[in-house]
Amino acid sequence: MAKVITIPATRSKYTAAPINSRKKRRVAGYARVSTDHEEQQTSYEAQVDYYTNYIKGREDWEFVSVYTDEGISATSTTKRDGFNRMVADALYGRIDLIITKSVSRFARNTVDSLTTIRKLKEHKVECYFEKENIWTFDSKGELLLTIMSSLAQEESRSISENVTWGQRKRFADGKVTVPFKRFLGYDRGEDGNLVVNEEQAAVVRRIYGMFLQGRSPYAIAKTLTEEEIPTPGGKENWSGSTVRSILTNEKYKGDALLQKVYTVDFLSKKKKVNEGEVPQYYVEGNHDAIIEPAVFEAVQKQMAVRQTGKNRQSSVDIFSSRIRCGDCGSWYGSKVWHSNDKYRRVIWQCNHKFDGRKCSTPHLDENTIKELFIKAVNILMAEKDEIIADFQAVKEILFDTGGLENEQSQLQEELNVVAELIQQCVRENAHVALDQTEYQARYDGLTERFDRTKERLDEVSSAIKAKQAQQDKIERFLADLGQQEGLVTEFDEDQWYSLVDFVTVFNKEDIRFTFKDGTEIKV
Repeated sequence: MAKVITIPATRSKYTAAPINSRKKRRVAGYARVSTDHEEQQTSYEAQVDYYTNYIKGREDWEFVSVYTDEGISATSTTKRDGFNRMVADALYGRIDLIITKSVSRFARNTVDSLTTIRKLKEHKVECYFEKENIWTFDSKGELLLTIMSSLAQEESRSISENVTWGQRKRFADGKVTVPFKRFLGYDRGEDGNLVVNEEQAAVVRRIYGMFLQGRSPYAIAKTLTEEEIPTPGGKENWSGSTVRSILTNEKYKGDALLQKVYTVDFLSKKKKVNEGEVPQYYVEGNHDAIIEPAVFEAVQKQMAVRQTGKNRQSSVDIFSSRIRCGDCGSWYGSKVWHSNDKYRRVIWQCNHKFDGRKCSTPHLDENTIKELFIKAVNILMAEKDEIIADFQAVKEILFDTGGLENEQSQLQEELNVVAELIQQCVRENAHVALDQTEYQARYDGLTERFDRTKERLDEVSSAIKAKQAQQDKIERFLADLGQQEGLVTEFDEDQWYSLVDFVTVFNKEDIRFTFKDGTEIKV
């Protein structure tokens, strides 16, 4: 019988060092709490203190550091700076062992947890989870870890569902919350509701006023930045999108639309704009309004009808998208002549002057535009009483939307009926054995009818909004015109925005100002 001789291991499977080596394992702790609430602060500090003393108390361990994440969720490791720094140090060879309280403290995402641990194992770095007594170099470690990570992930899903349910219950009860630190115009009241901050509300009212004058969101943002008014988030530079969000937020008229966005996935925390996937709740008269509802609706109408095509709407300058070429219909753009010498000046000419056929329209400098505007306004002022009287006489006929609104109501009713017929058709096919050729023909007919009705409904709704917006614009123009007294002697930017729709240049002797009521004056 062959003799078997056992050759004992001479190196530690944990450190790869000789078993008689006095080399210490370099050990780090990891501590995390998932919220920044005051009661969690004690737990956080206790974890840091515990791991520092625990590691330093072992003769065979060398203390590296306690890595921490405070007020961070564990469902993903992408935003956990302390965790990511610890893993990077371990992979770089600075750590041999990581100790943490439990699997759920490490990660509530099974894939992240196992991927990280396997990567650490490849680099001879072990992890120890105290609560579950799991050592990842142990043969049973990965099986136990998979089970525990899955349980932790399920716990995270359950917590997420409970939080979501609580939020939706608050929405259903009409309880409104906003990010007050980044919400201009309101502070949090004692009851948690919105209370007007008068200093900030003045900025909001000004934004709405400038927009109705004719300024674009970009132009408003530029003005606010130049005047060093802080943004809702306390920053220096405004953007057009920030202004646009203020102009379209129903909370400024005292109402609140709840659940505009929702969380798609509890692991990634990815949010999506709610396009009908989950219920929304509209709370009317929830708090004091900063903007009168009529003013808010006027802004929404203007938003809906302002053109966004390639030939409209630039807002880099007060004359952008305001001066039109009489030859090709394109807008004038600014050009700088003699930019590097004392003769430098800004002129305006057709943007397509040298594209294909050359437009014959002349260029204009800014002083000329301002002088011509003053002349045109003074001609308009001489006729203002007649203009106002003419508008009052025809406005009910010109802007009557009664017929369109009746058609809109009928189309909406038709749309509801067809939608129900489509649902009935689908339900019947799901429960009864139908001839599929006949079913498809019936279904296609109904969907065509739905699309046709929807297309006409959109056209009618747009026509109503356009008429209402045009009426609002003219009434504001006439109100501004009525306030003007005497001859105009200086160019006024507010006057330019509030009175002029656009200017058309045909030649040097034929430049026509079209005002917001449609009045055209040649100067």
